[in-house]
Amino acid sequence: MSLLQSHLSRPSRHPDLDTSIPALVVKMNHNGIQHSTLGITRSLGRLGVPVYAAIEDCFVPAAMSRFLAGTFVLEKRPCSSGMILDRLRKFHEQLNRAAVLIPTDDLAAIFIAENANVLEKWFLFPRLPAELPRRLANKKDLYFLCRRIGTSCPNAEFPVRLEDVRAFIDRAQFPVVLKATEPTRRPDGTRSVTIAQTPHELESLYRQVLASGFTNLFLQEYIPESCSEDWVFHGYRNPTTGSVVRFTGKKLRSYPAFAGSTTLGVSAGNDALVRQAEQLLDAISYAGIMDIDYRFDRRDGQYKLLDFNPRIGANFRMFEDYGGVDVVRALHLDLSGRPVPSARLIENHTFIAEPYDLLASVSYWRQGALTLRIWWQSLAGESRETAWFSWDDPAPFITMCIRLLGRAAMHGVLSGYARLAFVVTRAHGYVYRLGRSRRNINLAVWRRDHRRPPAVVSAEGRSHEHTGKA
Repeated sequence: MSLLQSHLSRPSRHPDLDTSIPALVVKMNHNGIQHSTLGITRSLGRLGVPVYAAIEDCFVPAAMSRFLAGTFVLEKRPCSSGMILDRLRKFHEQLNRAAVLIPTDDLAAIFIAENANVLEKWFLFPRLPAELPRRLANKKDLYFLCRRIGTSCPNAEFPVRLEDVRAFIDRAQFPVVLKATEPTRRPDGTRSVTIAQTPHELESLYRQVLASGFTNLFLQEYIPESCSEDWVFHGYRNPTTGSVVRFTGKKLRSYPAFAGSTTLGVSAGNDALVRQAEQLLDAISYAGIMDIDYRFDRRDGQYKLLDFNPRIGANFRMFEDYGGVDVVRALHLDLSGRPVPSARLIENHTFIAEPYDLLASVSYWRQGALTLRIWWQSLAGESRETAWFSWDDPAPFITMCIRLLGRAAMHGVLSGYARLAFVVTRAHGYVYRLGRSRRNINLAVWRRDHRRPPAVVSAEGRSHEHTGKA
């Protein structure tokens, strides 16, 4: 199916949004190659809503979208809560009207919930218990919350030292998942999720992470791909107004492979999963947009919760109903005082995060989990949407490609410098050792030739130097 055919297969109906109420997209995890901000900008901007975004620099791909009304920069350097609140206050004063506040990462969702009493003077957002987003983003707290309210999830262990990991190895079944309890606090360059295939690999990975000074790790039961399916639940709910939308779909590929974010997914109805997710959301009094990952375990027929993201998911455009409503449009409708219409989910709608799905496909192919035929079939669908490319808004895609190429080039330069430094260091060490050994030889020869002869005591009791003569 061509991109034009995919576009024409989408519903022509769209919800009647209040275009006098703008939206502000906020993220605090500085990742320029992230498509959730762009998805929100296009979803609301195409319907006439002014969309503003907090960005880390002026050259992020989302900033190039023609549907973005404006930006303001949140510096990459660490900022206190007071500084961020002051920036948001100044933005509100410049705008001179309340805007719908939309977090796109866990840090932003936590910040909004914990500073809601101040932010509600300037912005519109659903209210929920202040401590809830932090608890849901923390994998340890989420695990024990699921156990307490009876939500199915994979078994987990929370070691505090290496000896605990060794004790776990004695009774564990491999592979095992190694996760960061607080992914937002993990060291740079480390993954939040890693699959350890053997006990030796698990112990090695744990040692490596501990050496970086990071101790918030836990071990999770691994549910094999051969007997499982990955599902996602996206939705919006506001118990105060009664507004609710619910969407379900399948995760087909992820990056890193088998243990990362969705790079290819397809919408699919699942009433059983909707009921299970609604029971969880009712139990915790949740309000707002959510993105929940599940893995269906065919061995016991249960949907097991893997992650709960208390904010909009990067791949939310996988889901739309026949009324043209997605989760961000539902949020805007509800907070602007308009009804949220209910319509049937558009099923078999494929969503692709282009650059990352290419990397994911290569990784799946290398592991023998993907063939060319299966890859081609996985792209089929009644409709299709890409995270970056769009005929009516091409600049973000071009900017993303340039930034990715620049990042790859910089990585190549740094790798080249690292290899050069390694060679120079090895050569310097060799020359130093060679010079030192030659110096030691010369010193030994000098000492031999200039050794002071021992004194000889004569029979008369007088001492004199040995001259070598008889």
